[in-house]
Amino acid sequence: MTLAIRNQVVRIRGTVQGVGFRPTVYRLATECRLTGEVLNDSEGVLIRLSGSADTLQTFLQKLKSEAPPLSKIDAIEVQHINSNDWQYNDFSISPSDHSPGCTEVAADAASCQACLDEIFNPQERRFFYPFANCTHCGPRLSIIQAIPYDRSNTTMQSFALCKACRAEYQNPLDRRFHAQPVACHQCGPELAIHNSNTINENNLTENHNTAEENSFQYLQQINQALLDGRIIAIKGLGGFHLCCDARNHKSVSLLRERKQRYAKPFALMTHNLNTIAQYCHLSALEKETLQSSAAPIVLLKEKQSNKNVPALSSAIAPGSNLLGFMLPYTPLHSIISHQFGHPLVMSSGNISGEPQIIDNQQAIENLSDIADLIVYHNRDIASRIDDSVVRCIAGKARLVRRARGYAPRSVILPEGFEKADSILAFGAQLKSTFCLVQQGSAILSQHQGDLESLSTFDDYEKNISLYKSLFQFSPQHLAHDKHPEYLSTKLAKQYADKNNLTLTGVQHHHAHIASAMAENQLPADHAKVLGIALDGLGFGEDNTLWGGEFLLADYCDFKRIASFTPIAMPGASKAIEQPWRNALAHILNSMSWDTFIREYAETDIAKLFNTLPVAVLLTMLRKGLHCPKVSSAGRLFDAVAATIGLSAEHVQFEGQAAIELEMLVDSNALLAGQVNQPYTFTIEQHQNNPLRINAGSIWPSLLNDIRQGVSNCEIATRFHAGLINALVDVVERLCREYSFKDVVLSGGCLQNAVLLEALDQQLGKRHLNCLSHALVPANDGGIALGQAVVCAAKAMKQKNKI
Repeated sequence: MTLAIRNQVVRIRGTVQGVGFRPTVYRLATECRLTGEVLNDSEGVLIRLSGSADTLQTFLQKLKSEAPPLSKIDAIEVQHINSNDWQYNDFSISPSDHSPGCTEVAADAASCQACLDEIFNPQERRFFYPFANCTHCGPRLSIIQAIPYDRSNTTMQSFALCKACRAEYQNPLDRRFHAQPVACHQCGPELAIHNSNTINENNLTENHNTAEENSFQYLQQINQALLDGRIIAIKGLGGFHLCCDARNHKSVSLLRERKQRYAKPFALMTHNLNTIAQYCHLSALEKETLQSSAAPIVLLKEKQSNKNVPALSSAIAPGSNLLGFMLPYTPLHSIISHQFGHPLVMSSGNISGEPQIIDNQQAIENLSDIADLIVYHNRDIASRIDDSVVRCIAGKARLVRRARGYAPRSVILPEGFEKADSILAFGAQLKSTFCLVQQGSAILSQHQGDLESLSTFDDYEKNISLYKSLFQFSPQHLAHDKHPEYLSTKLAKQYADKNNLTLTGVQHHHAHIASAMAENQLPADHAKVLGIALDGLGFGEDNTLWGGEFLLADYCDFKRIASFTPIAMPGASKAIEQPWRNALAHILNSMSWDTFIREYAETDIAKLFNTLPVAVLLTMLRKGLHCPKVSSAGRLFDAVAATIGLSAEHVQFEGQAAIELEMLVDSNALLAGQVNQPYTFTIEQHQNNPLRINAGSIWPSLLNDIRQGVSNCEIATRFHAGLINALVDVVERLCREYSFKDVVLSGGCLQNAVLLEALDQQLGKRHLNCLSHALVPANDGGIALGQAVVCAAKAMKQKNKI
């Protein structure tokens, strides 16, 4: 009996290009004895199939269960075709269709085990080849210039395939079948070295036989330079790194001096988990995250020193008990790390305050004063992509910086947003990202950086244009932060005027909360939640600066129902850089200057004040000159840190003082509820105004502890315990007045592990559903997503779609 032949068109949407999807379809269709074709187009992957009903069903089941490891299927749409004119003799992979549409672009992926096995096998033709890759790993976003994702649309277009690579590329059963960056010693990118201390340099060559010999020599030269304590700049996937022996204190200190990065921790790279485990505690989740295809930097708790383990330089992460480790994620990094055999500093290759360098000539011009050797290659980087940073807290791997390995993976939006118009959200000023919303998904860009840098802002504009092109994106609405001086806000307004588009300003902390709501899949019509947004600063609805907010919120609207008591910030932005200013303002919120001097003159903070222009600030505070009032949790952390002597005079990077304060906390005692004498905050309510958390009441106790010689660790722990008690107290009071079941936590302060974990624990005990970030940063790196969903919800509400 002949089975009836049916015809189907199968549309696959999601991250399905550049990840080996077509070869997988080919293999499965051939196994199922189906005829037809598969091709990439601007909407994803399109499959035309002919076969029996049973074999077609089997094929679809296998496709779901055996999809390539780097793929992410968002939707499978099946259409039955009745035409008898559709005739195929076999199954084939057809050329890409270049018609306009929308698809996803894959993130860069760490080297797979099969490629690593090849580069360390002397019998393989890619032995020690620094640019080996396949459909399961290697560069993606960092090299793509247009879609569809074909070699001609990447920075690999200038490298013609050799006979052997072409055979792999054209073999449907080979893992390099249609792997666009496929290359080898004979036809692909090659290494070169610039020696900063000599006139001569090893230039790129057109002779690939010579290039292979040079590559082996260069790799040996790199290893010897590291052993000799030299600093090396290395071109990676998304930019240059600055590298040295992490055990060599002189080298690490010299790198800090040359880079003018005096305090911010350096990232580390080493060749395997066993080496990381010598220096840090490792949970199963942390191991899994380190070994994932994203291969991020993972912030790990440092172990106590062991005389049997070579010590790392104390200059790697001053003031922190965390070390940021990552595993090698390119063949070049893997070869260097395995040859060296010990941890390496792997810091962003940039001049302080500027973005990571991606261009060879720029690296030679700008990094020669920092690095003794510059290792580069001739595969251009299309998009700058920093290393992602993850910290595992309360059983979840939480992104601190979302970049390489994660961007531009889409965030599937909750139910109801599939009806949303296309939105372009411009993000914040610091830790900037932007966000595209279309067809029920949000595409959040890689970390852009701080827009105050002209180079970063230029890059930010360029990447918005690139994403619009890659995703065939044309926005209907624009969203921005309400701070009028943010460069992202100004660009959004210019873009709106130029393109005659509607513009929606989104309050900073509402965006924080909406971002966490969207990540946690709360539907578009979800009931109001209690949002707690704790950060440094954000422009408030009353034109003042906020930063410690309790919002009764849904996606469209919010009401501020509690906050921290606003405190003066002497010198405005100078107080962000000089925490002692916040300490002074907070102390004076609690007592007079005369009382402070009379009672606490012998404390270190009083002695420090005697060396600083306090008299000027007292006048400013008295007259209210250049002292904006802020309800900021971040500035409170700074004030406490400065008072006990942590980065009091000047911070070298954002959040430094608060991070150093967190490092002192006895988290075990705090989470066990065993903290003696936590500081007491006052909860106030005046008439119909929102509840206020007033920190003024903690200062006499805190200063008395300093005067009595209580350790900084105990003070930091008492402060955190008292703050958590106050936050939970406010939530309990609000529960009695308002109706909500979900408490949503967001903002940069909630990257503080002990604060987040304790709040999650305490609110859970009170039968509240506590939601926070993991896939999207809690800091301003997640603001663009929040802006986008608020704008989308408001637009849908206007059209009565929500």
